Amino acid sequence: MSYPFEYGAETLWDAGYYSGKLYASLAGGTAEFLELPSGLTPNAQGGCDVDPNAFQAFVESLYRTYSSTQSELLHGLAHGLLLTSLVLLDRAGGSIPLMPEHKDAFAREKATLARSMATL
Repeated sequence: MSYPFEYGAETLWDAGYYSGKLYASLAGGTAEFLELPSGLTPNAQGGCDVDPNAFQAFVESLYRTYSSTQSELLHGLAHGLLLTSLVLLDRAGGSIPLMPEHKDAFAREKATLARSMATL
């Protein structure tokens, strides 16, 4: 059983059911914290539709929050959600500018994570 994240007719991530539900829940809670929509809407197929404009705004705000603090705890809490979101954003054709100190490490981590995020 899967939990697909779709943009139009394209599956951006055919997540496992529990991984997909957890990601969607974390994104929803974080969007509430950030006081903006996540850009992820549950669909009738048992996954989420991705609104690329709203999702990009969500990822930008998440990254701004992440990069505006030196708190290791906040970094630890947000890191996995941020990387997964960056992979989805890339697959939806979007991107956000990263600070120079994050570019190389995030690119490596995103590439590694993307290999485990199956598409159809």
